[in-house]
Amino acid sequence: MKKLFLASAVSALFAAPTTVLAQAKPGAVPTLDKVLEASGISVSGYIDMQYTHANRNLETGFSTRVFDSQNNSFVLHQFGLSVSKLPKEGFGGLVNVTAGKDAQLIHSFSGVVRDTGGDAVPDTSLFDLTQAYAQYARGPLTLIAGKFVTLQGSEVIWSPTNFNISHSIHFGAIPFTHTGVRGSWALNDQVTLYAGLNNGWDQLTDANRSKTVELGASLNPIKPLTITVSDYSGKETAAPSGAALGGGGDGKRNSLNAVASYAISEPLSIGVEVLQVSQENFVSLTPPFTTIKAKYSGVAGYITYMFTPKYRGVLRVESFDDKDGLRFGFPAATTSSTKYKEVTLTGAYLPADNFELRAEVRRDTATNPVFTDFAGQTSKSLMTLALQGLYKF
Repeated sequence: MKKLFLASAVSALFAAPTTVLAQAKPGAVPTLDKVLEASGISVSGYIDMQYTHANRNLETGFSTRVFDSQNNSFVLHQFGLSVSKLPKEGFGGLVNVTAGKDAQLIHSFSGVVRDTGGDAVPDTSLFDLTQAYAQYARGPLTLIAGKFVTLQGSEVIWSPTNFNISHSIHFGAIPFTHTGVRGSWALNDQVTLYAGLNNGWDQLTDANRSKTVELGASLNPIKPLTITVSDYSGKETAAPSGAALGGGGDGKRNSLNAVASYAISEPLSIGVEVLQVSQENFVSLTPPFTTIKAKYSGVAGYITYMFTPKYRGVLRVESFDDKDGLRFGFPAATTSSTKYKEVTLTGAYLPADNFELRAEVRRDTATNPVFTDFAGQTSKSLMTLALQGLYKF
């Protein structure tokens, strides 16, 4: 009986590839993609290479950026790879890895990482296990458990999905990933609901005993309009992951985000994102240094136009109010809250389905002099130029 069971298991494992071999022409060897397709396994990835030039010192000075903080450098930002088997019914899974400069900026941390001297250890790894989850689907219900990307934001880690080279200020003001469980229920073709429970913002294991609740909805009331609303609520330490400040103890953090996109015509589409984040038990950065409910908020707009099948233009405008210094603190020589704005214009040339060449100019401004030049002087403005080569497979 045991031998019979093992023989059946091996036969099932190789059934799909064997079918492909049987269907191949005599003497022909099936390609790897055909074998994977027959097995129900999907493999995709990309290489994201960039050059950035800045007129301020982003590497050692203040920056609102997450990934593109280079003064004058070529950088392999990301090599991304995703392997998945996600059937419409039954069990499946997905693994997504990111390698390159950006990997060290999106790592989920395990509680509080410290060295033997008690100081925090900077993360210099160029490899990140961005997603790894198991899935079960049955009818309108889909459940996943493991590590997965957030529901929030217009922009994502996976470079080919974004149409700008640089990421928005909002992108760094929301979580990257969560570790926990998530369920989605497709009520119909127009409405999908989400609910989940996780460790919080970018935490592989929970830094405290409290969990974060995830709620969301994706709406498609008419074909050209898509709306996604999501909310995360739970106790976190009194500073978002990556913020340049200390903060107090644990307090309730709430992040409410809404994204809408509308295809006006075949070549023209617009999008908008609204964000509101609050954090309780935050130690104020001005006297008398009491604990407050700190907030930041922002709005971003996108216009995308396909001039021809090979040429695309994207305009992004953004406003971000760091009212209490919750996101960035009060950078050099400032003692009050700062509002930030940025305008980005990106042009893309698509000579092939699997390759894009992009060029971008971006200007950031602030109500306080926060950007440091190479002579150590501060300014209210920042200008960057960027080039990107994006290969997809």
